[in-house]
Amino acid sequence: MTKNTGNQSHGDQRNPRVLDHFRPLILDVAVPLGSYYVVKDGFGTSTFAALAWSSAVPAARTVWSLVKERRTNALAGLILVVNVVSLLLSFVSGDPRLMLAKDSGVSSAVAIGILVSVALGKPMMTAGMKPFLVKGDAAKEAAWQRLVSGTAARSVAFRSKERVFSAVWGVALLTECVARVVGAYTLPVDTMVWLGTVMMLGAMAVAFLGSGALAVVPMERMLDAEVEAAGAEAESGSTRRPAVAVAA
Repeated sequence: MTKNTGNQSHGDQRNPRVLDHFRPLILDVAVPLGSYYVVKDGFGTSTFAALAWSSAVPAARTVWSLVKERRTNALAGLILVVNVVSLLLSFVSGDPRLMLAKDSGVSSAVAIGILVSVALGKPMMTAGMKPFLVKGDAAKEAAWQRLVSGTAARSVAFRSKERVFSAVWGVALLTECVARVVGAYTLPVDTMVWLGTVMMLGAMAVAFLGSGALAVVPMERMLDAEVEAAGAEAESGSTRRPAVAVAA
């Protein structure tokens, strides 16, 4: 009975940690993007209204970070800037091809932001990847910190794969954006209405598969190896201490 309670408490402690890692990606990217398409397509509002409503969360997050946390929120600020620019562009021509091309503005800006973050050595997509690798495990969390801080033997390779993960997503989203803009001005409008969604889903599928094979799988192996190495080191240290005590 006591054992089950302990396991339940351990599980309760792990779940919030995973949610904490997911929260920035959900609030800064998923909510604004999702609300844009829900308001626009689900409720049939104008592009202007959809952009305005989808800007509420990133605007609040940006202000909160500046006022309360004394720092900038990169993802929230990026989405907010893109939405504001798109709102200004909404006053330009009502050409349907321009409207189709504008729909790729958010993904292109996010893609560029991701690639810039990779160049700066602070890949944005890490926040969304980490929970899948750590899984709320304390030993893996500690191993992750050692690997990203540069104190582990595999740190260089691990951080390289971390950048690869974000780079794959950035390239995939940017390629999708370019393809959608080209299609908006070369293909029939009716075709691009559904093909644009197919392009986005295809880009996401490629990004999932590519980043998984090139980054997630090798990072998972390095993480497991680091956990095993730390466990072996701790075990060898505990077996040496009694011997020293006897000798004394």
